[in-house]
Amino acid sequence: MQRISRRHFIQTGLVGAVAVSTGLTNRIYASSESLPIDRVKLGKTGLIIPRLAMGTGTHGGNQSSDMTRMGVENWVKIARYAHERGVTFYDAADLYGSHQNVKEILKEVPREKTTILTKIWTRSEKWNPDSPVKTIDRFRKETNSDYFDIMLLHCMTNAKWQEDRKPYIEALSEAKQKGIIKTVGVSCHSFDALKIAVEDPWVDVILARINPEGLIMDASADEVMAALKKAHDNGKGIVGMKIFGEGQLNEAQREKSLRYSIGSNVVDCMTIGMTTTEQIDQNVNLIMKIVKG
Repeated sequence: MQRISRRHFIQTGLVGAVAVSTGLTNRIYASSESLPIDRVKLGKTGLIIPRLAMGTGTHGGNQSSDMTRMGVENWVKIARYAHERGVTFYDAADLYGSHQNVKEILKEVPREKTTILTKIWTRSEKWNPDSPVKTIDRFRKETNSDYFDIMLLHCMTNAKWQEDRKPYIEALSEAKQKGIIKTVGVSCHSFDALKIAVEDPWVDVILARINPEGLIMDASADEVMAALKKAHDNGKGIVGMKIFGEGQLNEAQREKSLRYSIGSNVVDCMTIGMTTTEQIDQNVNLIMKIVKG
């Protein structure tokens, strides 16, 4: 039998062809020998994506982050390595200035083999003066992608975001109807905002802060997880962030946090900021160790 390289296996899309039951109900791929990171269903959105996303917003703000400050070429080298480990899920945002990073990696990774999540900043900024519709068009140009798998309202902080962000909600809904966006939702930075997102039928995906230590979160871990379970039961996809508490958790706590999220069968996938190939290996290996049990 001809030997198939990992790169060829990834690029030809053979992964996911065979699924086995592991007790993790959202897992649809199991062969860690061929593809170290598995792929999962994102709630009931219909998306099937890597369990781990490359976060691009560490220490981010004002269209800058650790991932943009390191230089696009340096980041692409790491993303290229992550691609070899099956991590083809990119978590970007206008606030991070990381669309250029996505554009560059898409020169090497086929668009149909990737998942792109981006977030639209809804507050007035000098770098964000356009209407929501024009902003979405700008995102397409900046990433050189005709569509986005997930687009979120970025950093919702109160229970009135449905009313306050109505023009953005309408613009994202229109883009979804046109096929420019596959799924819509919110990233939450308050428990009140999260509770509204849990019940809102407009929301397909929630990006939420979750770790068992309760660091940099919107409420206690138990409260947040209970809300996310309700959202997941409602069919929403759940993406976890701040899994490592912005790097404040030690090695043992990081493993505990990964086990907490993965074992919940609520947090479908997670985004982690990674700036070295060593971090890629550490996270992918540990995640797969937990998934395989």
